[in-house]
Amino acid sequence: MHPNMNEKILRELRQTNGNICTDSRLAKKGDLFFALKGERFDGNQYAKAAIEAGCVLAVIDNAAFAENNKYLVVDDALSTLQQLAKIHRGQINIPHIAITGSNGKTTTKELVQAVLSSHFRSMATKGNLNNHIGVPVTLLSIKEQTEIAVVEMGANHPGEIAALCEIATPTHGLITNIGKAHLEGFGSVENIAKAKGELFDYLKNNQGVIFANHDDPRLLALTGELACISYGKKSTNHCFGSIINSFPTLHIRFNTSGALGKTRQAVTGEINTHLTGSYNFENVMAAVTVGVYFGVPVEKIIAAIEAYRPVNHRSQLIETADNFIVMDAYNANPTSMAAALDNFSNYRDTKLAVMLGDMLELGSVAEAEHTEIVNKVKKSGFPIQIFVGKHFMGVCKPDKQTMVFPDVNQAAEWLENNPLKGYRILIKGSRGIMMESLLRIL
Repeated sequence: MHPNMNEKILRELRQTNGNICTDSRLAKKGDLFFALKGERFDGNQYAKAAIEAGCVLAVIDNAAFAENNKYLVVDDALSTLQQLAKIHRGQINIPHIAITGSNGKTTTKELVQAVLSSHFRSMATKGNLNNHIGVPVTLLSIKEQTEIAVVEMGANHPGEIAALCEIATPTHGLITNIGKAHLEGFGSVENIAKAKGELFDYLKNNQGVIFANHDDPRLLALTGELACISYGKKSTNHCFGSIINSFPTLHIRFNTSGALGKTRQAVTGEINTHLTGSYNFENVMAAVTVGVYFGVPVEKIIAAIEAYRPVNHRSQLIETADNFIVMDAYNANPTSMAAALDNFSNYRDTKLAVMLGDMLELGSVAEAEHTEIVNKVKKSGFPIQIFVGKHFMGVCKPDKQTMVFPDVNQAAEWLENNPLKGYRILIKGSRGIMMESLLRIL
């Protein structure tokens, strides 16, 4: 695409103070629409609807849909979006913190943003817009007055994090952990480590700053001899902490070993969070460490994290008229599923129920991993055990306390006919199973 076209699009974006839109149904006045393609749709077909909704420009890659000067024809709309994001990023000289990992990256991103926004004009990825489309959209939403940006990066194949780094050019970064997520695309945990490690590779080669949980052997191996800002439970870390209580919500104490980044003296504090489970300790510590490094006053760090409440079915504690729900159905993989079950096992009530949906994208290990989770649930002896999805159907046999359903609709029908009252219930599963839809009948 001709450089003048790039400047035209960026000029429109800045002059209108609009947003990038890739879904004509969400288009608003002043937005810029990019006609992207998917397996089942062609964005070019919706460009007219986007313009009619108020978009000032539609970037399309099929000239047949161009009706007037509000349509800009390019060779490839997605490639143009990514090129523009890289240009825009290069014109904004502020810290860009990249966050990736197998589990907890969205929660960590939100905690980091909560801390930084208490002291800076910061912005962060909205929701989980963390892929080859979401990252460019995030970058193009950064305004001139922004002081720090937090960019979440997701991947399900090798090379994707490296490609996103080339667009976002992060100055700082952290990997939450390395777990059994997207095994279908990566093939093994070792490959996952290499793929997530692409972020550290980029930062190393570009004099960036790495934040790392040095209590995690896999992350310690990834950093090796690299200089980094470390956090964890061990007092050898730059920022270290301990769990005072993890159930039902996480309460921690933290310290720094001395001056750290822009904070010129050692700090300490306690944080009572609204997050459940010890598995959120590393996420909170990451946010504390980033905040201290950038000079956020410790009282603001504490207040920001204590004010944060999880949303979108991530580690939410929800009390309905009839039951108490631990809602963690935003996503699931073997690592996060096991951690959620371990945390839920802390409840000593006699009326406990677990409702678990399939873990998707596990490839050839799906049967073994689902079997392991079923065995873990059986061993825990929860009075009511509900499994949903074809993978669980294949490895779990129903009995007096165990029900297995092919989909969430049939599970809902059973619950409507057998209503639960006075139960503590864990709901977890991959997003594609839609386990959160059970909440309406609980």
